[in-house]
Amino acid sequence: MVDSLRAAVVGTGLIGGSILLRLRERGVDVAGWDPDAATRAEGRARGVDFPDALADAVRDRDLVFLCGPLSSLPETLRTVSGLTGPDCVLTDVGSTKGGIAAYAAAHGLTGRFVPGHPMAGTERAGLTAASPALFDGAAWVLCPTAAGLDRFRTLAALLVGVFGARIVPLDPDAHDAAAALASHLPHLLAGVLAATVVEADLRDAALGLAAGSFRDGTRVVGTPAARTVDMLLNNRDQVLAQIDRVTGLLDRYAAALRGGDAAALAGLQQRARGLRLALLDRELPAAAPRVFPRALPHDLPHDAEPADEARGAAADGELAYLLSLGAAGGYLTGCAVTEATVTYTAHLPAAPG
Repeated sequence: MVDSLRAAVVGTGLIGGSILLRLRERGVDVAGWDPDAATRAEGRARGVDFPDALADAVRDRDLVFLCGPLSSLPETLRTVSGLTGPDCVLTDVGSTKGGIAAYAAAHGLTGRFVPGHPMAGTERAGLTAASPALFDGAAWVLCPTAAGLDRFRTLAALLVGVFGARIVPLDPDAHDAAAALASHLPHLLAGVLAATVVEADLRDAALGLAAGSFRDGTRVVGTPAARTVDMLLNNRDQVLAQIDRVTGLLDRYAAALRGGDAAALAGLQQRARGLRLALLDRELPAAAPRVFPRALPHDLPHDAEPADEARGAAADGELAYLLSLGAAGGYLTGCAVTEATVTYTAHLPAAPG
């Protein structure tokens, strides 16, 4: 599939640039496009096809990655869908999924657009910071729909085979709730920690003492502010809900400190330590492969044959399996498709104890 694949990457900052470089490294016919002329020039200097016109970059492509700023993605999806054929698979890399998934559904694009979010990055930005190895072993969220299962399968197989990613299938709203905890809230809290030191009288003395805990705790503040703000605003409700939780926990810590309650403080810290250790020791053994018939799209005609209806029901079962896998903390490491079947290789968290 890679030998004949023609791909394009629209928006070539850190994430898009890393996708572009990995595809080229693996021998894929890939073109890049970026609204910034200097970035296009940098891409050409690296030996990548970078047309000046977006239409030239995406024309006759089998797969297009949409990698621009988060707030620009719905309009980019609309534009690129109009410039590409109906068989072209479209996906994005935005850090929120509910909005773009709803936009795709409202514009009849669910059958060819698979919302995505690779959980990888650095505090740096731009094509010059891109690395083809950025996604090795990374979790890469994909949001499948019954109407777009064939597109999901194609994309999942590519991301495993070319990028070495772990595919996490999730409902868009479930993704946004989980990402608020795993990514968006940490960015916000890192900003709070750094801003607290900025405003402190002993700012320079604190920086002189800063070691691993402060450096690790503020690392993501190096992300360009506009990118972080875009992410927070696009997931506002979920992030605000988690801020309320943080506020409640800070109040409990403060109350224990004021009262000199060592037991309460130790209990809070020990519970948090347990989560950290669970993260470091997390084991996800391989589950038994799951095989499904290669089902028809979900929207069957009213005069569908009984066999077609059965395959439509199988599509619902396949979708339920995928979404439950991601919600349980699992991921896919394989997706093998034949004319008649699709086989998933998955890993699930080990049972406690």
